[in-house]
Amino acid sequence: MTDAPRLGIGIIGCGKVGAVIGAAWRQAGHAIIGVSATSAASRERAEDMLPGVPVLPPDDIAERAELLLLAVPDDEIASLTGGLAKLGRIHSGQILIHCAGRHGTDVLEAGTRLGALPIALHPSLSFTGTEVDLPRLRRSTVAVTAPAPIRPVGEALVVEMGAEPIEIAEADRPLYHAAITHASNHTITIISEAMEMLAEVGVEDASRVLSALVDASAANTLQNGAKALTGPVSRGDVGTVEAHLAALGEYSLSVSSPAARDSYRALARSTTAKALSLGRITEAQAQELLSRLG
Repeated sequence: MTDAPRLGIGIIGCGKVGAVIGAAWRQAGHAIIGVSATSAASRERAEDMLPGVPVLPPDDIAERAELLLLAVPDDEIASLTGGLAKLGRIHSGQILIHCAGRHGTDVLEAGTRLGALPIALHPSLSFTGTEVDLPRLRRSTVAVTAPAPIRPVGEALVVEMGAEPIEIAEADRPLYHAAITHASNHTITIISEAMEMLAEVGVEDASRVLSALVDASAANTLQNGAKALTGPVSRGDVGTVEAHLAALGEYSLSVSSPAARDSYRALARSTTAKALSLGRITEAQAQELLSRLG
């Protein structure tokens, strides 16, 4: 990528994602011409991740940038693009990028009508907004959605981050994002609930108990898919599942929250269906499990 043209990149929104992607492109030799940062946390992040880059108003950044990264919440992208378009800050030939998982380039339509080149990029990474994200980004994939003539530009920008581009069609973005969210965010919910349960029974270092188990489960699943399934449901062990539900019922009363019990039930039902499809349990065992799970 050393012969690729260097771009003047403007970033609107210095959240965790915008700061890290900007830093990655800066390392690749692009110039970050400005960043918008309103909160104290975002200004501090700009200083840490993009030192020396001027903090400017969004419309000034948009007017000056050859590549404009809209690193704002999903629901703000369309209105921000429309507002900048009305002000005449988006121009023909400008590369216009957002990083929202569920959206393709449709939310950039106001800019596209003015001749901007729309690209949707979404890294499969949970960001901290610090320098530790940069090596992690180089081990991740980035979903690229763009019109066919522009897609190579998006892919090249991903490669310059150090990541691997994967093509996702516009219509497939919501399902893609559901998959990413299910794997990442819901994993956090499950593990944090498990840590809280362990703390309830007096375990002082819950992370130590779960670390090897969770790492092995994730590695086995990524390598073997659903075939990695183990545990009482996959064995049709109704008695153990009943004991879990009873314990979770008491736990829910003690913490005045049914969240862990409800998520256990929902996921155990899904696991039952998975175990049945794999032939691990019989139809009769599946029905008995489901009747206990409610």
